[in-house]
Parts: sequence; structure tokens; C-alpha cells
Amino acid sequence: MALLKMKFTQQRRVRLAQGLWLLSWMAVLCGSFVFSLGVYLKIELLRRAEVMENTEIHVVPNILMLVGLASIGTNWMAGRVCQDSLDPSRFPRWKVFLLGWYAVAALICCLLVAVVVLSYALQGRLEESLKVGLRNGIRFYKDTDVPGRCFQKETIDRLQMEFRCCGNTNFRDWFEVQWVSNRYLDYTSKDIKDRIRSNIDGRYLLDGVPFSCCNPASPRPCLQYHLTDNNAHYNYEFQNEELNLYNRGCREALIDYYMGLMNSTGPGVLSVILIQMSVLLSLRYLQTSVEGATTQEQPEGDSEGFLLEKGVKETLEEAKVKILLLLKFGQVDPSAADGSPDAEKAPPSSS
Repeated sequence: MALLKMKFTQQRRVRLAQGLWLLSWMAVLCGSFVFSLGVYLKIELLRRAEVMENTEIHVVPNILMLVGLASIGTNWMAGRVCQDSLDPSRFPRWKVFLLGWYAVAALICCLLVAVVVLSYALQGRLEESLKVGLRNGIRFYKDTDVPGRCFQKETIDRLQMEFRCCGNTNFRDWFEVQWVSNRYLDYTSKDIKDRIRSNIDGRYLLDGVPFSCCNPASPRPCLQYHLTDNNAHYNYEFQNEELNLYNRGCREALIDYYMGLMNSTGPGVLSVILIQMSVLLSLRYLQTSVEGATTQEQPEGDSEGFLLEKGVKETLEEAKVKILLLLKFGQVDPSAADGSPDAEKAPPSSS
């Protein structure tokens, strides 16, 4: 018994074809939106690749771009099918391609669902990637003369100013690394010598931060150095006063930014899934109703449309049998391949 059978007159088929044509072009626009969203997210990830340890999160924009292009192609084809659906001489040529079209359309919906799931599943990996990447970026901040790291200082400074953040977790992360290059240290200064000698690794550590950590909204002039020394600044208490530095760490700021981007894609992607499913189901009804009218040799007569010719269970069993037959057909007979005596022998040639 056919699944979800409906009766169609010629007028209903025409209206279905017209509505599906509009819906398919709407789906093309949605595919363009998904592709553009993937490109934007990819660019944003590449812009800060230097502070990311791995690229696993790139799977989300890659799938979005792939699905967007596939959606544009499949729904453009659906629009062409709608145009030819009421022409008995032109519609049959699409029958060969429609089975593959249904498979691609269903795959698009599955991939879009996977994007939504991956966006949440990769949040932990994104946090770990940023944690390691930012830690390395802060450590290599001073290496402006080292090939491969010469732009790290500019990257970190721009990042801290753009996202209004400081350090990996907070501004104290800068106290644990030497972020001033050796070429700018005066080794004749007693203070610098004492600081280097007091460190077991011979690093120049200080309770200060780069200028990019300073908050321009603070009424007080920027305090970069001697942040833990209450006597170094007038009317200053390190423990009690709100410092004129950004309080939020860059890892938290970046996670909020990227997860906000990915979470905002959820409603848009879900709407694209609904439109794609509507196109898929409508095209199936249009195909079966037009083929039913053609089979009755009454192109303008009434016909029946359905989603599946049989029930879901019967359809799955038939598909399973066909797949097994294809697999069996692809197997090679071992006795024939080994040339065993049971194989058919060629007749002897006459002398």
C-alpha cells in the first residue's frame, strides 16, 4: 500500500508545480546563505589561526560551504524539473536523475543537522585549542626577530584591542613570561640585571603588561608596570582598586565570539532544513502524480501521488535485497578464478 497517497487533478498538479518552482528558488537562496555563512566563519577562523593549536573546528565551515554549493545545484535542478513537469515530451528525461537527486537532497538535510550538532560538540576542543594557542602566542610575543614568529606580537596586540581582553585567562598571565625582547633591554641597568639573576631561567619577568591591555574607557592613565606595587603609583591599591586593564581573558572572549557565531547559525540552518525537506517531499508528489497521469495515457486527467509506492518496511526490505544482489554480483567465483578442475573446460580443437 502506497504511503501518504493523495489525489491530484490537473489544476492541483499545476499549482503544485508553480509552488514548488518558487520554493526551489527560495531554497537556492538559502543554499547561497549557507555557503556565505561557511565562507565568513572560515575567514574568521583563518584570521586567528596563529592562536589556535589545531584546525578541527574548521570542519564546521567546510561542511557549510559544501552543503551550500550542493543545495544550490540540487534546487536549481528541482526548478528545471518543475518547468518540464507538465510537458509529457520533456518530463521523462528527468526520471533517470531523480533517484540521485533524492539521495543528494536527503544527504544535505543530514549534513545540516550534523553541522548543528558539531557546533556544540566541538566547543570543548575549541576551548582547548585556544588555551594552548594563546599560551604559545604570549610566550612568543617577544620574538619579533624570529622567522615564523615575527608577526606574533602584532597578532596578540590586535586581538587584545579588538576583543577588549588581556592575557590567556587574565592579565596575570603576562607576569609569567618574558614579553620584552632582549634587544630592548639595557643590560647595564642594575634593576634589569637583578631581575634576570633572580630568575632561575634567566628571564626578565616583571609585573607589567603590554599597552594593548589598557582599557581606553578608564579615567585613569594607563598603568602598565609595577602593577602589584602599591607604592609605585599615587593613590593606588592593587588588591582593591579596579585596574585600568581589561579584566576578561582572551580565551573567554574568543570562545564567546565563535560560539555566538555558531549558535546563530542554528536557527538559519534549521530553516534551510525545513525548506529543503519541503522541496524534497513536494517534488516526490509531483513526480508520482505526473507519472500516474502519463501511465493512464491521460496527461490532463486525475492521478494519485504518494511518497513511497509501498510501506516503509516493504521499501526498506526491497532496498536491502537490491543491495545484497549488487554485492553478490560484484563477487568473483573463486573456483573459476583459480582454474580448478570443476571449472568448465574448453572443447579440444580438431586436428
